[in-house]
Amino acid sequence: MKKTTTRLADGRELIYYDLRDDAVRGERDARPLDPVATAAEIRHDRLLGDSVAIASHRQARTYHPPADECPLCPSRHGRLSEIPAPDYDVAVFENRFPSLAGDSGRCEVVCFTSDHDASFADLTEEQAALVLEAWTDRTAELSQLPGVAQVFCFENRGAEIGVTLGHPHGQIYAYPFITPRTERMLSSLAAHHEATGRNLFDDTVADELADGRRIVLDGEHWVAFVPYAAHWPYEVHLYPKRRVPDLLALDDAARTEFPQIYLEVLRRFDRIFVGRDGGKEGEGTSRGPRTDGTSRTPYIAAWHQAPLRAEHRGDFALHLELFTIRRTSGKLKFLAGSESGMNVFINDVPPEAAAERLREVASE
Repeated sequence: MKKTTTRLADGRELIYYDLRDDAVRGERDARPLDPVATAAEIRHDRLLGDSVAIASHRQARTYHPPADECPLCPSRHGRLSEIPAPDYDVAVFENRFPSLAGDSGRCEVVCFTSDHDASFADLTEEQAALVLEAWTDRTAELSQLPGVAQVFCFENRGAEIGVTLGHPHGQIYAYPFITPRTERMLSSLAAHHEATGRNLFDDTVADELADGRRIVLDGEHWVAFVPYAAHWPYEVHLYPKRRVPDLLALDDAARTEFPQIYLEVLRRFDRIFVGRDGGKEGEGTSRGPRTDGTSRTPYIAAWHQAPLRAEHRGDFALHLELFTIRRTSGKLKFLAGSESGMNVFINDVPPEAAAERLREVASE
């Protein structure tokens, strides 16, 4: 991997990650950009004890541009984008419309490929491994920024999720606080250790492997399963079998196997609904026809890493949670009264049935 760091016309950082060591990245951003002006701030909710990012400037962000005006495509044929190069492998840059900025953290955009019509599932294993290296490198860099408490790498895919740019990309948030979801995991981790003397994450993975009904893929270094109490209709958790706190701690063997396992899980996600209940999403392939991102299974993929300065940080287990809001062909799972009002999820698809379906589609 070759890493090249440069600056965009408004001063934001841009980093290229290339597969070839001889790649040269000398293109200048020729756009007449004004300096980025943000109004991001963090406000504390006294009743719930959590934090809310207020970012009114995001109202002006780019919204569903046509493909020939995509800001994440390379700069070609006289059209200038966020990425000055005419081609790239992986590119990361500071978000022009960040939810977190300054003392309130940092937000970055990760472009997985220069191919606008691709998806993460279309990447080769070599390309997916490069994205993993980019996630790891950015985690290391962002962890060094003053005030950052937690680094979160994630991907939103599909118009149903709320994605406004169709180009295959993800994001990285560097939070100035530990997120509520992680706080709950840490609390459960501590309670389990006090009650049993064992690690909650280790026991969770061991219990799923022993049960077997919810296992989707069982590799040498990674295991993918639908959790016992899955919140979402189709939800898969991906764990390295050797517990590590973050992406930086993965060993070479786990890094080598990750693209194989993850790409297979994503491709199965794109086949879940094909041919069921009259659905034709994806037409049997991850690169099936689409004009607005809806013909592929919409999903959120979220890396959970240990907070930087949490007590017993080494007891936390790095893992990825992948889930879709689609519950069947043409029908979405909405977060209505119970979920949104009281944070009590109601899942319409039994986890065992979801895992069975994800095993079935391996041969479709």
